Parts: sequence; C-alpha cells; structure tokens
Amino acid sequence: MPRLRQPLTQWRDRIRHLEDLGFHTVAIADHLGDGWSMDPITVMAIAAEATTTLRVSTSVLCNDFYHPFFLHRSISNLDVISEGRVTLGLGAGWRPLDYSVSGVRFDPAPVRVARLAESIAVLKGLFAGERFTFAGEHFRVEEALGAPRPVQSPHPPIMVGGGGRRMLQLGGREADIVGINPPRLTEHSDPAKMARELSAEGLRAKAGIVREAAAAAGRDPDAVLLQTNLLDVRVRGMERDSRSTSDLVNWLGEAAVTDSPLVLDGDVERCIDALHELRETVGITEIHLGNDADGVAEIVKRLS
Repeated sequence: MPRLRQPLTQWRDRIRHLEDLGFHTVAIADHLGDGWSMDPITVMAIAAEATTTLRVSTSVLCNDFYHPFFLHRSISNLDVISEGRVTLGLGAGWRPLDYSVSGVRFDPAPVRVARLAESIAVLKGLFAGERFTFAGEHFRVEEALGAPRPVQSPHPPIMVGGGGRRMLQLGGREADIVGINPPRLTEHSDPAKMARELSAEGLRAKAGIVREAAAAAGRDPDAVLLQTNLLDVRVRGMERDSRSTSDLVNWLGEAAVTDSPLVLDGDVERCIDALHELRETVGITEIHLGNDADGVAEIVKRLS
C-alpha cells in the first residue's frame, strides 16, 4: 500500500495504477510508532472504492489490537463495500515497539497465539451469520448475530502470517492462506540459523509444517494457499534496474541469502523462472514482490 499522502487524488491514482499493472492484491501492514500512521481498515476502504478488481488485504493486523466482535463488523462491511475483494490477514503480534507505545501488554508468544486462535474462532462463528456464542479464556460472545453477511462465502479469506512452528500449525488448522515469514529479527538472532530457514530446504520444511497441521485437522493440505514476501528483488536489463531490499538482508548480508528462493536477481525471464520454481518446489503461490511496483511491472504482466 503506498503511503497516504496529499493530495488524495494522487494517492487514489497510484492505487489504480497498481490495478492497471495487473497486481492481484494491495496489502497494508499494521504497526504503531516510528511514523506508522495509516489505519488499515480506513485506507482499505478508500482503496477498494477507487478500484474495481484489485483485492485489499491486511498483511497483517496485530490481533491484540482488535476484539474479534468489532473486527468482524468492520471486515464484513468492507467485504460488502468492495463486493467481495477483502482478505483478512492476522498475526499474533511480534514487534515490541507496537506494544510499548500503545500500552498494550506484550504477553509471551504462547498466550498471544492462543488469543489469536480464539479470535479466529469468533470471527468464523460471526461470519456464518447465525446466532453465535463463544466462551474462551480470552473472549466471550453471547448470542451474537453476525451482520452484515460478507459477500464471500463462507467468509473473506483468512490469512495467518508467522514464522514459528506454533503459528504455522495454527495457519494449517484454520487459515485459507498461510504467510511463511522469515524468522523475527532480534538482538539474539543467530544469523546462521536464520539463513538456513530462508533456504529452499528451510522453506519446504515450513510448508511441510503447514500441510501436516492441515491434514491432522481433517483439511485438504493442498487447499491451504501459501504466501511469502521476497527478501531482495533486483530486476535487471530494463530501462532502469529495480531494487527492493529488506532490513533482514541488510542485517544478514547479501552473501548469506544468495541461494535463497526469496531472492530474485536477474532479467525478467530469469525472475519469472525463479518464481515458477518457488511455486513448484515449495508450493508458494502468493508472493509480495517488494516495494518498487513499476520495477516489477513486466514480471507481473507476463505472469498474469
């Protein structure tokens, strides 16, 4: 999602430009402090109104900032307004600064993940449009009737994004889309371990965790879509070279991720081949291509 700037007409034009380029979805992160200013639900509504086919997605909402009863109402309204173009991405929360600036308690990971699992259960119950009661450790809902009914059935796709086993298993059990994320970067991170997780073998292992959890829950593992964000994108041979680099690459160093499938480096043909290989070998079909939309436009055009 482009940063919201004045005049708003130019921001809307930029959103329409993404649609014209052939992108499938525009996504917005959910962070606080450090200049993060866009409210995800508000700008998703504006982006949906400005376009006709482009999907709008949270990537991802911090679950601890949203009670599922009220989040259901916002997302259902947005799905109606957009005529069924919403994806609801949810995460357990990982960025300590988001919690410290807001005063929300940063609970241990198992607690945050358990709260996310309950939130998904409440959301699904409300999306069904029937009287729904839920009594959990973190949330209670009494005889609530979810309204309005979303356009998408049984509900807007739910994406769960995470990098650890606990989150990947939750995604396999409950989500329509699972975001396979890199490990969280902290002062205690082991660079060698992180590099291994970003390798083809590491990504396949994470995809395997998702599929095993889906199968154990009685779901079709192949029905769960996999998503990821590329770490480093260099498209060469165009009128201008395109480059998008993540903070993780800057921290690890380029040499540590040279062989990672999450690095694109080459001309358009080579980049397309690499994306096809990522799909065929890991099963990832939804890919965030960095922050230079025009630089990857030819790749999107060819793939779409």
